[in-house]
Order: sequence, then structure tokens, then C-alpha cells
Amino acid sequence: MSSTRTIEDSGDLPWMVMVHGMSQDHRIFSAQVAAFRATHRILLVDLPGHGLSAAIGGPYGHEEFADHVAGAMRGRGVTAARLWGTHTGATVGLLVAADAPELIGALILEGPVVPGCNPPVVTETIARARATVRELGIDAARDEWWRTSCWFAAIRADPIGKRAAAHHAIVAAFGGRPWADDAAPRLVARVEARLATISAPALVYNGAEDHTDFLTAATEIDGLLAKGTRALIPGAGGFPAWERPNEVNAVVNRFLRTLGAVGA
Repeated sequence: MSSTRTIEDSGDLPWMVMVHGMSQDHRIFSAQVAAFRATHRILLVDLPGHGLSAAIGGPYGHEEFADHVAGAMRGRGVTAARLWGTHTGATVGLLVAADAPELIGALILEGPVVPGCNPPVVTETIARARATVRELGIDAARDEWWRTSCWFAAIRADPIGKRAAAHHAIVAAFGGRPWADDAAPRLVARVEARLATISAPALVYNGAEDHTDFLTAATEIDGLLAKGTRALIPGAGGFPAWERPNEVNAVVNRFLRTLGAVGA
């Protein structure tokens, strides 16, 4: 089964690759696909253990995910792409840009963390999910993940305005293999040195109401990148592109115009 979905794969338009976060799949970018499909060829990549890649086994670490994304891009002949990732997808995008620079023309990073260095809130929440899977099963783990994870807080607080039901449906479809797998992922080596080699322009953004751990991580990453641009999205929390799509798309369009790209 294919782990990718291609939108508007025709002509000489620039490629935009979209990579989701933990417990999600490519549907998380529905508003971005609608906004950018006229100006880009879009490749949606589902990470191992998620969506179209649900059957792919572990280990499920940042390095393994990066290998998967790079392989999916090479398999479709994608180079010099604008990679747009959220959370885990953004973190993985950094590794792809560092190790396969020919694949990446620019980075659009929502809520990234330093690869291989999850902040405390991420480590603790994933550990709780893994423990709940073993003790009570995947249904209980997904329910707890949705009800208690800080990155969904803004969506839970404004269920109509931030499309909580549609987002919850994506999480509810997650099979949970990365939480149940015990295989140790590869360690991320020399991460700061690798990120410092990235020459592609990068937009690093968060919701203004995001958790402090993510805001701190994004600032650190921006400082490591040679061509980083920082942005905060008012009225948004953990997933601004989902919560405030029009505002985020406008910020991304301004960033793309600095690259000489036609906006949506």
C-alpha cells in the first residue's frame, strides 16, 4: 500500500511535501491542500504507523521517520521541495534537510522540537500513552491522549471554531502501533551540528498559546538555522494550521514570496 497521496502532480509547479504529527495522518493538512493546490504539486506523506502507512512496523524514531519521508520523496522524483511539517513531521523535516539537502528547497515548520530531544511535556505524554496501551488498550490510550494532551487544548476549548470533531476523527483512526512497539529507535547523533548545515530558508512558527516547551524548542531551532524566520500565530495553540488556517496560510504565502514563489 502506498504511504503517500499526490495532489495536482502535473506541470512544472514547485513541490510542496506535507508531513503530519504523532497520532495524525495526511488529512490534517486539508485546509492547506485546498489553499495551495493551484500553485504547487503536493505530496502528502503518512509516517510509519499512521494513516496509509499504518502497517509499516517500527522502530518509530525520528531517524526512521526521516528515512521514510526521504524515501517517499525520492520514489516520486521530488526534489527542491517546500516541506511543510507539523510537530513530529516538522522535526523529521529538519533531519531530511540536513542529510538530503537536494530534496529540500525550503522548510515550513509548525511546532518542531530538536530531533532526538523531545521536551519534557512530549516525553511524559508519550510515556503515559504507552503505559495506557499496555494496561487498558488502544481505545483508552487514544481517549486519554485527546482529552489530556496540551497540544489539543485550544481545539478542545473551541470545538466549533477549531473543528474539534474533524480533528478527533483523525486521532480516533490512529492504530497506535508506535505506542505499542518496543523496538529501540536509532539515536539522533550530532543534531546541533547537522541542523547548522541546513542552508534552506525556514519558517518556524507556533501558536501564541502553545505550550512553553514547544515555544522554547522552536526558538532554539530557529537559532541553529542559517536562514530561519520566526512567527507566532495569535489565537492559536498547538496546531495553528488547523486552528487558524487562513492566518497561517497568509504567513506561509508571505514566506514563499521571499523565495520567489507564487502564493496561493
